[in-house]
Amino acid sequence: MKALAYEKAHPLDAFALELVDVAEPRPRDADLLVGVRAVGINPGETAIRRTRSAEPGGRLILGWEFAGVVEAVGPDATGFAVGDRVMGTGDMARDGAWAERLSVDHRVVARIPDRLSFSDAASLPIGGLTAWEALFRDRDRHGDRDGDRDGDGDRDGLAAGIDRVLIVGGAGGVGTLATQLLKSRTSALVVSTASRPASREWCTRAGADAVVDHTGDVPGQLRDAGVDRVDLVLSTAGTSGNIGWIAEILRPFGHLAAVDLNGPLDLGPLVGKSVSLHTETVFSSFMAGGDVAGQGRILAELAADAVAGRIRPLTTTVLGGLSVDTMRTAHELAESGRTIGKTVIAM
Repeated sequence: MKALAYEKAHPLDAFALELVDVAEPRPRDADLLVGVRAVGINPGETAIRRTRSAEPGGRLILGWEFAGVVEAVGPDATGFAVGDRVMGTGDMARDGAWAERLSVDHRVVARIPDRLSFSDAASLPIGGLTAWEALFRDRDRHGDRDGDRDGDGDRDGLAAGIDRVLIVGGAGGVGTLATQLLKSRTSALVVSTASRPASREWCTRAGADAVVDHTGDVPGQLRDAGVDRVDLVLSTAGTSGNIGWIAEILRPFGHLAAVDLNGPLDLGPLVGKSVSLHTETVFSSFMAGGDVAGQGRILAELAADAVAGRIRPLTTTVLGGLSVDTMRTAHELAESGRTIGKTVIAM
């Protein structure tokens, strides 16, 4: 089969992905074999391309956000049949979805409702899972998936006392879905950050109650908007550089959920307020023995929310065909730092 692969880590200006012939995937007993119809492109994948090389003599196939059709079902894979339309993520220790087919554990896959296109479905898994696990992890750990464990009338899993949330990077995939999940499932006040008119408008359309510019005086802008403190900051970008003002706007015993921590972080500014720090990566379920099956259930809820109109898919750019040119364009957009929503490659 055809796949986009590379051998050595490389920058964008030396783009080295090639469309090559590779062996067909070998499904495990709990796997689905999926014919890929669309893939979502994520900034994290561009970072891996820049920093991770294959073992000597090997090659890497990235891509962990996809939609497609089930072509085969392993003997231990329950709940799916050949021909099902599905979306999901994958396991970073295995080949990804930048290929004609992939094998994937059925527990990180959900069916796609008929009214949801492959391109729109492919825009949801990584951003949706990241936002959900960062925001609602307390509910997931306690198994309360139906509603109001804290008695406040919300269908939420936010810890008690979280009424005001600031999302740093509200126009990106995680930020957009986080805003929509909060507005559809909780009564929280949601403030997003965005620095350009187009991204500010996008955040407002997603449901943000207010939008502030993260390149300016965020505490001052919040005060001008009548928000003196927030209970939770969900930071999707620039966390290390923003830690000073994040600490300033958080209430004592507040929460910081960060999805971009991959280097040194000075926690000193947070200590005086006894802030709780939550890190998030959707791949911890595989890497650290988490609730793998829980991710499939979350994906099913995201799909149902999209069809019901409670959230809208993120697709803003669709590129046609899996090729070196389309992937290079997708990576250029992802690395520009100015994308809104999600770039999807449709096979």
